[in-house]
Amino acid sequence: MVLAGCATPVPPAAVETAAAPTQISTQPALPVTLASPRVVVLDPGHNGGNGSHAAEIGALVPDGRGRTKPCNTTGTSTDAGYPEHAFTWDVTVRVRDALIARGIEVVLTRPSDDGVGPCVDERAAIGNRAAAAAVVSIHADGATSPGAHGFHVAYSSPPLNPAQEGPSVRLAQTLRDGLAGAGLVPSTYVGADGLNPREDLAGLNLSQQPTALIECGNMRDPGEAETLSSATGRQRYADAIAASIVTFVG
Repeated sequence: MVLAGCATPVPPAAVETAAAPTQISTQPALPVTLASPRVVVLDPGHNGGNGSHAAEIGALVPDGRGRTKPCNTTGTSTDAGYPEHAFTWDVTVRVRDALIARGIEVVLTRPSDDGVGPCVDERAAIGNRAAAAAVVSIHADGATSPGAHGFHVAYSSPPLNPAQEGPSVRLAQTLRDGLAGAGLVPSTYVGADGLNPREDLAGLNLSQQPTALIECGNMRDPGEAETLSSATGRQRYADAIAASIVTFVG
């Protein structure tokens, strides 16, 4: 766990050991530093070592609704080969740094981009153990439908506990509003108005804290892939996500 730029002891799954280079932001400044720190869990989707550990990430874990899901997946990539796990790690580090600078305590669900897992149920457990004010899972999509592009924000529906019934929906709406306000386009191919209620995502179903999952864009769309693959584009997503989290927990 990291607080205002200082390292403090945390479970191994939450200690980061690598950082992406920081791109100078061209977005408006975030709100002033919060008076009281809040805990936010950031969940960068997938992991760089998943592809070489098929048995581990294929193991079944509970999905929160009486079924099972694979522990994790490799994620998608652009047609040029830029992987989702690298995108999610880079954006997450940028969001982490912005939140720490504003006095928010940040926990990551994985420490680097060269490991395996953790499983989706453990990612939810990390947020629960941290009693997080918000848990935000960062992903990018791999839809193959022609012209499919845009972001969408998922939340668990129908809700399984009070945190999912109201707070998670508000978190998803806040993230949607922040991304759209930054000029990013809501999905043209799934959900409605940038929101996508889901009942099949274990990380959302098993959470007892306000939790949402962002598919920042479609890595298989040529135009969007260019944005997702660039440092400037990733900073744009990070700025919007960080500002939305500050709005939600402030």
